[in-house]
Amino acid sequence: MRGGMRTYAENATRRGARLAAMRGLPTLFGIMISIAAAADDVEPITPIAPPQVDAAKVELGRKLFYDARLSQTNTAACASCHLLERGGADGRSHPLGADARPLDFNSPSIFNAALNYRLNWRGNFRTLEEQNEAVLLDRRLMNTTWEQLLAKLRVDRDYARAFTALYGNGPERTHVLDALASFQRSLVTPNARFDRYLNGDRDALTPEEEQGYQLFKSYGCTACHQGKNVGGNLLQRFGIFYDPFAQRANISDADLGRYAVTRVDSDRHVFRVPSLRNVAVTAPYFHDGGVASLAEAVDIMARAQLGRDLPGKDIDLIVKFLGTLTGEYQGQSLAAQIDRSKQ
Repeated sequence: MRGGMRTYAENATRRGARLAAMRGLPTLFGIMISIAAAADDVEPITPIAPPQVDAAKVELGRKLFYDARLSQTNTAACASCHLLERGGADGRSHPLGADARPLDFNSPSIFNAALNYRLNWRGNFRTLEEQNEAVLLDRRLMNTTWEQLLAKLRVDRDYARAFTALYGNGPERTHVLDALASFQRSLVTPNARFDRYLNGDRDALTPEEEQGYQLFKSYGCTACHQGKNVGGNLLQRFGIFYDPFAQRANISDADLGRYAVTRVDSDRHVFRVPSLRNVAVTAPYFHDGGVASLAEAVDIMARAQLGRDLPGKDIDLIVKFLGTLTGEYQGQSLAAQIDRSKQ
């Protein structure tokens, strides 16, 4: 399947580029048309399976993930912005930083982040270890230093024993980053109803949900949202057919996307395409958390990225399909876990 997916994407890209050139269309739109035409040949989305992890490292990483001592003030943990009981995000448009002011970006879900080819909304990190270190040292995030952080961990006897058992000595920078990343790699949510559908259980989806999937493919959504993570493997400009930033009085550095990092004009408003796994339970949406409704998000994406005004019925059907992408964590429905946390 993995080889088939690669062939699917590569062939669709080549066909789409040729089609766009012939018709005078934007290249991405041509790719979308081509992908829709190829949808019957190879499924653009592939199921995910439970991860293979080192249980001891995962447990140590879990403890670090929830430990507020990783922040300079001992008041914020990784879990402060990535609440597993809320879908791996925090449910707010913008989390608060170390200075108690809203941060620039909406918190993406930590679930399935390990399946992304790049991390962060700007896609400027390639590994979990690199991302974690940046978060720990960022003045607006954890605002710590390695000297401060390691000093706290080394005086904790439980940490000293755990690190020595796993790594041969007490806490070190590379050990902390490895343990955190090991835990994060365990945060995969397999066995969504759509995974079961792809694995041959055609009764896993209702007729309306299956119709929504067919629309998702035929409209071209799978040009950017495909693969194991239903996204997360591309960088793309937000606003192909209309500029969603045109009506804003002020454009922030966050709105500029990768351009704020690279200063390359073609990177203006370019973001990492988010994964759509668990999207039904991880509102609000977009880099700025500016949209609370999944239906509204679908409508905006159709107009901005596809140049299409979708009928309300089609939007509803696509939303129904997106609801089938909610998986399980530790063998239990993620949606059910979120519902229990709200009681």
